[in-house]
Amino acid sequence: MTAMDISIQHSFLPQTDPDASLAFYRDVLGFEVLNDVGYGDMRWITVAPAGKGGPSIVLAPPAADPGITEDEKSTIAEMMAKGTYATVVLSTSDLDGIFDRIQATGAEVIQEPIDQPYGVRDCAFRDPAGNHVRINQA
Repeated sequence: MTAMDISIQHSFLPQTDPDASLAFYRDVLGFEVLNDVGYGDMRWITVAPAGKGGPSIVLAPPAADPGITEDEKSTIAEMMAKGTYATVVLSTSDLDGIFDRIQATGAEVIQEPIDQPYGVRDCAFRDPAGNHVRINQA
């Protein structure tokens, strides 16, 4: 099998309040805003770790796809409220320091830093839309 030249450009996370999501990813996590686009009452915000340029996360309206039914919109909203709809895994060389800084902002802690039995040290938060944000020690 021949290797393909493929890389990750964007990943999408749903957001229900663009300003709250922007404040979390920009002001709490220190990401930079690469793009902020609105269309009607919807808004897509592209963020990435400062100075890296990518891969990036697009914070997007969860039901912007016109093919999503009302039942599907309801299911998405329920899953987001429970924090089971979307996850992003980040990494840092200073897990404890990052955890303390994020916790000090009042972000919802899901898990304090812990050494997992499968060899990873990590912690977890929820962003304003309920997304699961997990941070691994690099």
